[in-house]
Amino acid sequence: MTKVLITGGAGFIGSHLTKMLLEEGHSVRIVDPLAPQIHGALPQQLSWLETPGIEFLRGSVTSRRDMEDSLRDVDHIVHLAAETGTGQSMYEVARYNEVNSQGTALILDVLANSPGHSVKRIVLSSSRSVYGEGAYVCKQCDGGHQRIFPGARGPEQLMRHAWEPLCPRCKSALTAVATRESDPVRPTSIYAVTKYAQEDLVRVACESLGLGFAILRFQNVYGEGQSLKNPYTGILSIFSTRVRRGLRLTAFEDGLETRDFVHVDDVAHAMLNCLRSPQPINRVVNVGSGRATSVIEVAKQLTRALGGTPDVHVTAEYRLGDIRHNFADITLLREVVGHQPKIDLEEGLRRFAAWVLTQPLPEDRLEAANAELRARKLMG
Repeated sequence: MTKVLITGGAGFIGSHLTKMLLEEGHSVRIVDPLAPQIHGALPQQLSWLETPGIEFLRGSVTSRRDMEDSLRDVDHIVHLAAETGTGQSMYEVARYNEVNSQGTALILDVLANSPGHSVKRIVLSSSRSVYGEGAYVCKQCDGGHQRIFPGARGPEQLMRHAWEPLCPRCKSALTAVATRESDPVRPTSIYAVTKYAQEDLVRVACESLGLGFAILRFQNVYGEGQSLKNPYTGILSIFSTRVRRGLRLTAFEDGLETRDFVHVDDVAHAMLNCLRSPQPINRVVNVGSGRATSVIEVAKQLTRALGGTPDVHVTAEYRLGDIRHNFADITLLREVVGHQPKIDLEEGLRRFAAWVLTQPLPEDRLEAANAELRARKLMG
């Protein structure tokens, strides 16, 4: 039996991973600040933290004392703690850097200065956002043979409603292809910058300290248990609240932007496999479904799963820092981590919708969050 520390473990992904670890006979220590943006002002429905085998510490990765207490006598670390709102990160720069970048550095600093520690591996939850726009091809120039990695779409392009990234040679619209772990990293938001900083910190420190590691770049994770209160992240949570309140769903741009939606159970299994592996993974691995789904399509599927009739309004609004398309090449997930995603989008949305309908109806805070972005000229 091993003891696993999960930072940010009281949240969505951590709750699923904890259950799997306990079922395999491991013990789990969770450190989490129970941030109001995620859990609400008075956290509820966290009685599962009292399950035998779980030790819960209310604390933050930004506190050295909390990290020293959390890291004692643990065998492995799963580092989930992070601020996650792409748009919010563009104006809360210092907070995102403090929690994501500096918080990771503090964990590693405590380990580096604790020669008697028992930690053997670190599994880091990173993000597909580090790729920026990811990989594309131009079918006009060379029939789609050469991979192209466009930069962020600028305000002038977005103001023209020219949504697709353009070929640098012929200026025609590019076609998205699966992003590989070896593709260039081009963050387009502060959030993405901090996630990539986490990756470098973990890789370099673990190699120096002789620790095993796995860096998992999650795609759009969804499923039962995700926060329904946070208006800055989680498109399916936002949509589910609006459907339940009888409000029209709104899609940015033309609604045809795509994402790779991966169910939380598949994400948790990938992390579990990294801990189980006889040899440490010691590399970056994409964790996704490998499939691209448009925002309009997922909005319609979710509405039906919740028993409603789809009503989606395309607003032509946009947020600076958003990407157009991205979906993962999951070859390494299968071959190195040993996990093939098992829950397709239809089943995942059915499960998510069934869970949502058992939850208290949250306040719809989408417009307030969007108004904040508009006021800061981060949304047009």
